[in-house]
Amino acid sequence: MSLAAFSAAAPLLLLVAGALLAALALLTQPWRRERRRVQLRAQPFPAAWRRTLRRRVPMAARLPTDLQQRLKRHIQVFIAEKNFIGCQGQSVTDEVRVTIAAQACLLLLGDPRPDYYPRLRQILVYPDAFVVDRERPHGAGLVQEQRQVLSGESWSQGQVILSWSDVVAGAADPDDGRNVVLHEFAHQVDQDKGVADGQPWRPSAALRRRWAAVMGSAFARLQVEPSSVIDAYGASDPAEFFAVVSEVFFERPQALAHEAPAVYAELARLYRVDPAQW
Repeated sequence: MSLAAFSAAAPLLLLVAGALLAALALLTQPWRRERRRVQLRAQPFPAAWRRTLRRRVPMAARLPTDLQQRLKRHIQVFIAEKNFIGCQGQSVTDEVRVTIAAQACLLLLGDPRPDYYPRLRQILVYPDAFVVDRERPHGAGLVQEQRQVLSGESWSQGQVILSWSDVVAGAADPDDGRNVVLHEFAHQVDQDKGVADGQPWRPSAALRRRWAAVMGSAFARLQVEPSSVIDAYGASDPAEFFAVVSEVFFERPQALAHEAPAVYAELARLYRVDPAQW
């Protein structure tokens, strides 16, 4: 190739080389991410974090020994990969990170190598319940703005918002079936496919049909008949039903298995754990 021809082709060659390098980076990214996670899981669990678990997350002590160790490994990866942001003066300490991460990772216990909520980028932490403005249709094309006080919220754009006081209260009583972290991260499980509709991803059409039949029937029943186990808020819509029964599944598993065995069985298959045996 002559010098003139090479000079003319050089920009195209550089473009091709750049595209190849970019493709190679994309192909190797999952491998590099998993390698880093293996290294994080292999690190000793800090003693201060262990003390936080004992003090703040009593449910962790109920787990079988192998699941306790897995939970700690998941916490290490979760904290390394997610960005915690304090709002309205809330400080973000290791105590805050570990308390939230431990509860969020309970939903991942059945998977030894989960993807750690791949859409989630940030956890915003407020000191107490926070106020949001919502626009609601008011008929005749009108929109009414309403203010709501919330203890937690999950966004499909990659954020979970939590009230620290409610996080602490929810973790402190692991038997009441109310836990804001479990609730909001169940929404993240639901939103993994892009939208929260009470239909988390299932790997086959048969599993999806069974889920829809069982959960749809239980949701419809809750709308007309109060439950002693499932909070009435679950009757709001299918997404809230899924989040509410996920709270109960981890905190009152025996009661849920007794009242709604089919719902319990579906959740056990989804989360790949059996809390009733803990």
